Amino acid sequence: MSGSMGTNMCLFFKRRFTITEAKPPRDVKEAFNKYAEGGSQMTAEQLRWFLVEVQGEKDASISDAEGVVEQVNQDMTAPLSHYFIYTGHNSYLTGNQLNSDCSVLPIIKALERGVRVVELDLWPDDMQKMVFVFVMDAKDCMCTISKLFSYYIAALDCLLLYKSLPSNQNALNWAFSSLSPRSMHMTLTDPVEPIECFQAIEKHAFSASPYPVVITIEDHLTPELQAKVAQMITKTFQDVLFYPQSECSKEFRSPEDLKNRIIISTKPPKEYLQAQSGKEKGHNLQKGKASDEQDMVQWDDESHPPGECTYKSLIAIPAGKPKGGLKEALKVEINKVRRLSLSEHALEKAASSHGMDVVRFTQRNFLRGYGKHLWLMHGMFRSNGGCGYVRKPDLLMKVGPDNHVFDPKANLQVKTTLKVNVYIGDGWHSDFKETDFDMFSPPDFYTRVGIAGVPADKIMKETKIIYDNWTPVWNEEFTFPLTVPELALLRVEVQEYDMAGKSDFGGQSCLPVWELRPGIRAVPLFNNKGDKYNSVRLLMRFEFV
Repeated sequence: MSGSMGTNMCLFFKRRFTITEAKPPRDVKEAFNKYAEGGSQMTAEQLRWFLVEVQGEKDASISDAEGVVEQVNQDMTAPLSHYFIYTGHNSYLTGNQLNSDCSVLPIIKALERGVRVVELDLWPDDMQKMVFVFVMDAKDCMCTISKLFSYYIAALDCLLLYKSLPSNQNALNWAFSSLSPRSMHMTLTDPVEPIECFQAIEKHAFSASPYPVVITIEDHLTPELQAKVAQMITKTFQDVLFYPQSECSKEFRSPEDLKNRIIISTKPPKEYLQAQSGKEKGHNLQKGKASDEQDMVQWDDESHPPGECTYKSLIAIPAGKPKGGLKEALKVEINKVRRLSLSEHALEKAASSHGMDVVRFTQRNFLRGYGKHLWLMHGMFRSNGGCGYVRKPDLLMKVGPDNHVFDPKANLQVKTTLKVNVYIGDGWHSDFKETDFDMFSPPDFYTRVGIAGVPADKIMKETKIIYDNWTPVWNEEFTFPLTVPELALLRVEVQEYDMAGKSDFGGQSCLPVWELRPGIRAVPLFNNKGDKYNSVRLLMRFEFV
């Protein structure tokens, strides 16, 4: 618009959200036309021949063509330590670890996803008294710093009262005399009752898989509260609960043997007494009596609830914190199965500097790492029918001369080469709003494809960017030489290019290479939390050469 006395200009932007229909790649179209014999769709028999000759499924039947049902396809009769197990961390949190709510809903969702290990943190429920107990020990204060803002008045009151008590042991007895256990994370999270967690697990444990569920308990409880937890567990799970036959075991039973069973894993009571008592151990036990046997007798005397099993007797997989460094923590003990938990950083360090020790330890024991690499874990446990257990490859279980085991850093020959063709993407226009990526134009998608596995196999590659298109066609091929395909995951990520800053997330999937079937496949994509999109998918082709 212009005027005689000057020039004024109004700019009108037309949003370009037209969705153009992408044509299938030439080789896909040619294959379809060949087996459909010129028709618009294939019959079951035509599809069977397509599966046999194009997809590489030599034994495909008519029923395979009519529909393939996912099911468990691995041997499930080996000891439990011979499997990777789908593990949750802080399973009761609805969001982050700092200020999200505690709830049973994430537990239910995890079990329905196929998770087989559920973690619970148990603390006393009266935060005023709990803060008091931690304030007594300066080195533990930082664990409760985020709570002190809310409870500083109660903490000061407790400190004043503490000065009038005759001993630390009396203070402990007073502080925990009337508490109940609560499941919570030691930050700003609100607690949830343990009985609610146990009841949710009992109801949903086997909704996605019949194989055993392990409850790992990170407890910060006194013997009295642990006795209450033991009562809750035995009453809730009853005959479903697995009781260990012996404290010493060379190997654990198999997933097949433990179908529809609940397994408890936590630190033994003796470790609690040692951690909490420390120098005051003589106040809890008779002077001069500090043997393991006496510790256990003292524990049984304190914790045995009438008519119920003791807390100690419920522990099928004992756990403990590493002592003396990683090398010491990864030592394999004769006739003893145990669980070791490491942070993501510590686990990466262990895998890098003590790879063979990790392999040797996990041949009989359980190692749990917790961290942010959820995409890889979700993808890995979609294999074997999504039952939550994936059999470890033989190379991880073999022991050679001089106790030699698989070394992930060794220089190995290429076993096979995976060729991946990324054809086309579709479905974003259905699962996203028109303005989710760009305000004024269709998105600019590109795909990242790579391998997660042993160091020699790790790599990521990218397609070109397809501008202004909701249905991008890349038709690009990538080649991945693999030295250990048994441990490789194919990573697929779609990003939306943003010239001004960080790319926007458009979907991801992780596919176990050992379960990839050659041929043309529609690969569904998932959001950054691991939930499947309704419509977003990629058309891809896999080939091993």
